[in-house]
Amino acid sequence: MLSTQSAQVVKATLPVIGAAIGDITPVFYQRMFTAHPALLRDLFNRGNQAQGDQQSALAGAIAAYATLLVAEDGRDPMEVLARIAHKHASLGIREDQYPIVHEHLFAAIVEVLGEAVTPEVASAWDEVYWHMAHALVTIEKRLYADAGIEHGDVWRTLVLRRRLQESPDTVSFVLGTADGSTLPASRPGQYVSVQVPLPDGARQIRQYSLTHAPDPSEWGISVKAVEGGEVSNFLHQELFEGDEVAVSAPFGELVVQDADEPLVLISAGIGITPIIGILHYLAGTGSQREVLVLHADRSPARHAHRQQLKDLVAALPAARLHRWYEDLGVRPTRDVLSAGRVDLGLVELPADAQVYLCGPLPFMESVRSSLIERHVNESDIHYEVFGPDKWLASA
Repeated sequence: MLSTQSAQVVKATLPVIGAAIGDITPVFYQRMFTAHPALLRDLFNRGNQAQGDQQSALAGAIAAYATLLVAEDGRDPMEVLARIAHKHASLGIREDQYPIVHEHLFAAIVEVLGEAVTPEVASAWDEVYWHMAHALVTIEKRLYADAGIEHGDVWRTLVLRRRLQESPDTVSFVLGTADGSTLPASRPGQYVSVQVPLPDGARQIRQYSLTHAPDPSEWGISVKAVEGGEVSNFLHQELFEGDEVAVSAPFGELVVQDADEPLVLISAGIGITPIIGILHYLAGTGSQREVLVLHADRSPARHAHRQQLKDLVAALPAARLHRWYEDLGVRPTRDVLSAGRVDLGLVELPADAQVYLCGPLPFMESVRSSLIERHVNESDIHYEVFGPDKWLASA
């Protein structure tokens, strides 16, 4: 916990710092990238930086952590950090990089707030930062140890064995070891990072959910080509059978636990990928759990892994599938299909279920609100965000 004096100062200044944090984070990133351009070139997502998404996510995380740290009751502040720590681990973040962030973050705070940052205020917020940093380092060290790798040494070179067009804009890739050696085991719902060399010399990194592991030496991912997306378009246009690519160990805290409670798996668009990974696991272990699978997409033609989703649900003895398409088309079908967007009023939710969401942020916000209206406990709703987690502060 914070010292008593620092906690009082943080409480008193949180409204000011919190209101300004959205102005502080862009200044922070600009200062840090000017001093360390390799961080933007080879570590941070340049697209998210250009759009401001990473700045918003960082601002929300800092404000949420500080608020919970000084609150007399409520959520454990460590809950804010688990998702961040997994993302850091997938990037190979090291302990010695935290002082770099500290230097430029506090310079940005002083630049934005000026004389309002008294020595007392600076000392209190310095304590907040190192409290957060040490907590993250502790979690990340445990994640590295659990993965059986040295601190930050997450990368391995894999070979593309197979690629398959799953929809007009989505390709699946099966990546394997060159010598057939066994890859680290993954848990259902986790992701890997993929690092690619770009024409300007940058080595950009993105995360992709593991859809399956065809054998112990292989991992499967699926990649949707995003307009302007540097990595997704590189993979679509440049990665073919026999090519090598750098891939991290699996991480991610959206993991389905082995239990007896029913599962509700809800996805939209490319958010289907962790759901496919979960279903592969359930089918492979002969699960008898009640499973309700709900998916929304633009049309059957644009639905990646459409047939695979149907086959996996059919392989589970207590599973049901319902799909929604904005453009349903006119083709007759025996499947349970609906036009439009997900409507939970059309389905019967199993009692006491664990719910997993993945898809665009507005979709998940809407579905989460509907679930809460249906009296699903907030603690039973789990989600995965592709990209910076701007929802972290409120979810």
